[in-house]
Amino acid sequence: MNAHILETPEVDLAYDVHGPLPAAGGHPPLVMIGQPMEAAGFSTLASHFPDRTVVTYDPRGLGRSTRKDGRTDHVPTTQAADVHAVIEALGAGPVEMFASSGGAVTALALVADRPGDVTTLVAHEPPLIPVLPDAKAAERARAGFRDAYENKGRGAGMAAFIAMTSWPGEFTDDYFARPAPDPADFGMPAEDDGSRDDPLLSDRAWAVSSYRPDLDALAAAPTRIVIAVGEETGDTFTGRTSVAMAQLLGTQATVFPSHHGGFLGGEFGYAGQPEAFARRLREVLDDAG
Repeated sequence: MNAHILETPEVDLAYDVHGPLPAAGGHPPLVMIGQPMEAAGFSTLASHFPDRTVVTYDPRGLGRSTRKDGRTDHVPTTQAADVHAVIEALGAGPVEMFASSGGAVTALALVADRPGDVTTLVAHEPPLIPVLPDAKAAERARAGFRDAYENKGRGAGMAAFIAMTSWPGEFTDDYFARPAPDPADFGMPAEDDGSRDDPLLSDRAWAVSSYRPDLDALAAAPTRIVIAVGEETGDTFTGRTSVAMAQLLGTQATVFPSHHGGFLGGEFGYAGQPEAFARRLREVLDDAG
């Protein structure tokens, strides 16, 4: 692996290249992005593509990528410009891309803004509130875990986040009437360390989940867009957003093994089925080729 720093006026972007450039075997580089996950989260998945040149990066303000713009929010179009800059720095032409969660939102913004950058995009479970029929209720549920975090700290916020993202179906009155989840039920401490800058639990990432995809631009792009959903995700929040986004694009969501973090090994204690996931990703990319 070769680590690089791309210096721009607004951010120093850290990215890693696993394999040669130009890429071997006639394949374009395979770029893997997440949000708010850093490059390290793709280490297991990348290891299942030894024949491909895989590129990962730390989004601005996370991990090794240092912001110089004085901001703390995470805006998909800004993140997309960063990914475009990395792709340009590679100098290897259009890439294939696997993008997960908030990274999938960034990738959709990238394809809309820079349609020549990506030949095939596999967008895995983008958390797009505007595509839901119960968008207003979903915004209220999102505010609920932000408020829990602001009032009681990370344990309470994460417990509320898990409760929100694991709720089946629309956010009804039953959801809002339930008692606040106990962090202990999820094996987490309730102590508050006083920090309030978590990129997942604060409102810094609301621009990600509030992003409204440019459907006309996506339809006009030459990029093949595959919306992916985990077989275990069911009709929880990101399962519903994935199905709805695919329908808006006139397709069906493509089922992948495991859950929202199905490509993970043991990086965060939330392992999926990375070998099966990688096999499915390879199949989808080969079909696209």
